[in-house]
Amino acid sequence: MSAPLDLSAVKRDLADRARQLGFDALAVAAVNLDEDAAHLERWLAAGFHGEMGYMQRHSGLRASPAELAPGCVCAICVRMNYWPQDSADAEAVLADAQAGYVSRYALGRDYHKVMRHALARLAQQLRDQIGPFGYRVCVDSAPVLEKALARDAGLGWIGKHTNLLARDAGSWFFLGEILTDLPLPADAPVSAHCGTCTACIEICPTRAIVAPYQLDARRCISYLTIENKGSIPEEFRAALGNRIYGCDDCQMVCPWNKYSRAASHPDFKVRHGLDAPRLTQLFAWSAVEFEERMRGSAIYRIGFERWSRNLAVALGNAPTSKEVLAALQARREDPSPLVREHVAWALARHQGGTQTLSG
Repeated sequence: MSAPLDLSAVKRDLADRARQLGFDALAVAAVNLDEDAAHLERWLAAGFHGEMGYMQRHSGLRASPAELAPGCVCAICVRMNYWPQDSADAEAVLADAQAGYVSRYALGRDYHKVMRHALARLAQQLRDQIGPFGYRVCVDSAPVLEKALARDAGLGWIGKHTNLLARDAGSWFFLGEILTDLPLPADAPVSAHCGTCTACIEICPTRAIVAPYQLDARRCISYLTIENKGSIPEEFRAALGNRIYGCDDCQMVCPWNKYSRAASHPDFKVRHGLDAPRLTQLFAWSAVEFEERMRGSAIYRIGFERWSRNLAVALGNAPTSKEVLAALQARREDPSPLVREHVAWALARHQGGTQTLSG
């Protein structure tokens, strides 16, 4: 008869292996998510999810990890830092209206692939050690309340901007999970430390954080530039500024990010100069160039049309110059009605004298 597994020792070994695979923290959570599921239902009922219909379609599954991974009794939760230390200064890029700002998580390779591969290796190593067990690897690939699980595992607390925060790492990190039927000992949650701070609420360009811990995705620049497939509402276009893919303002202003740590994984290094690109140069790309350069990036998912839409808005917000006007004029007859609409808006903005002439 084989001796019973020492699950505490298994968990310690797992944490060591996780660090060797590039993860910065590992902890375990139980899977009682009833309260969080109720919060999600209230959020959906308010319509805050916008066009993200998948949030509603799979809302029931999010509170039931056992339906995603039969027999699931806990979640192995991991963090992986992504801040690219060698990237151009984020605040300086935002202040340069002729540059395009890309959310710092998307400057390197697609984190989904990086983390999924590392988590799959971690699970396989554990299987090699202890034998077969049930599990499912998740990295934004299944309806999972990952921030709630990471909070319950003690990897941080959910801040007023709805991102996970850690005292020793800020918020510049990705999350991933292994849902498993192994009854590993759960870690204890940590206390929240936002206090009376409202910096993230006040900095949001579109006032998307409508109350502490309440995000209206329909107003969020990350939603508008990534998840939104149609026109960007005119009321928000000026507020987008030069943000062409996502937004980091609420994280940049958070006091806890003074403790953030740079990414150690080489795949999160800046690719294709996206940390401070010129808007006019990006807008001159063809669909083929977008395909070649963005394959392997998280940006690839939005496609050339939405990428062009976002750039047209940013060019509409840029200082008026011959270069900017020429870039917009070159695509005023774009094959895409969506792109044409936003180019027309941008040209009207310049011709209406709302921007300062330069160059």
